[in-house]
Amino acid sequence: MFLDLDGVLNPFAAPTCPDGYQERVLFDGEDPQRYCVAHADWIRDLAAAGELWWATGWGEAANEIYLPLLGVAPLPVVGFPPVPFDPELKVPAVDAVAADRPAAWLDDNHTAVGRRWAAARSVPTMLVSIDPAIGWTRADVERVLTWAASLPR
Repeated sequence: MFLDLDGVLNPFAAPTCPDGYQERVLFDGEDPQRYCVAHADWIRDLAAAGELWWATGWGEAANEIYLPLLGVAPLPVVGFPPVPFDPELKVPAVDAVAADRPAAWLDDNHTAVGRRWAAARSVPTMLVSIDPAIGWTRADVERVLTWAASLPR
């Protein structure tokens, strides 16, 4: 499973900080990042259901700066080019990690390249599109958990 951060855990496009979220400046000169402590359990639930990777331009900073706000253990990180980069460049990196295994990918910016990649795979693949003004919901997590439970063991 692959998890983006901005737009998924951090609903940056919301005009105001959503209920249940807190804001904290994590990078000098940038807008505050939003986080919700309830997401800690959601991340743990996904990690318990299968291998969970960060698929975010934050890279290791997701583990070093963001996850400590939630009290969650570090996750493996898909290596992407330095930011800023074209979101389509996530696809080959995610593909390399996913290899021939089923994959669920939660992101706020699935590209046409990503959708074609998912459709062309010969193993179960699910893209979960997240509205960056809302962020992920427990329903998104349940959708992935249900999908993961349906996979042959």
